[in-house]
Amino acid sequence: MENYLMYVVVAALTIASPGPGVILTINNAIQRSAFNTFSGIVGIATGVLIVSMLSATSIGVILATSAVAFTAVKLIGAAYLIYFGVKLWRVQAPLNTHITLKDKSHTKCYIEGLSLTISNPKPILFFMSLFPQFIDAQGSYVAQFITLSLTFCCLVIVIHSGYAILASVAKKKLLAPKGRKALNKVSGSVFVLLGVGLAASSK
Repeated sequence: MENYLMYVVVAALTIASPGPGVILTINNAIQRSAFNTFSGIVGIATGVLIVSMLSATSIGVILATSAVAFTAVKLIGAAYLIYFGVKLWRVQAPLNTHITLKDKSHTKCYIEGLSLTISNPKPILFFMSLFPQFIDAQGSYVAQFITLSLTFCCLVIVIHSGYAILASVAKKKLLAPKGRKALNKVSGSVFVLLGVGLAASSK
């Protein structure tokens, strides 16, 4: 495999850049338990694995070459982001200072992370353009593809866990009624803007 270390750097920088997954992880880390937050991170990583697998199949080729298919999937993803943002925006902060963190099941947090990732067609095109740059034509394509995909998923878990730890440091202040309300408004607005941006974007 060619330039594996460079691939790790590129993948890490991509994962660390602000996006729907990072915002979801930070929001979960502040408002939910550590186990629920990690469930969401694993859901995101699972979604990444599914997307990377799709990028090597005919589905990835269809999305890359068919404007209709790409637009349909893109609009579905955009609608989900906007729905998720509006849902966060409308959440009311509790009037008392006692916050119950375990307000969602591990399964629900996992599904949120998973659906947030697979509803966006952009990562498929990203993997289709990224993977060929680091695959040795003389080696086993399948083995290299699996290695690159699993590496990306592991980096998602590590980097998002880092974000979660940093976010938990500010948890006490942000869990106050005013702080939680502001967090929901900001996070909701970001998701809506990301959804609008995705809907308005082209390939």
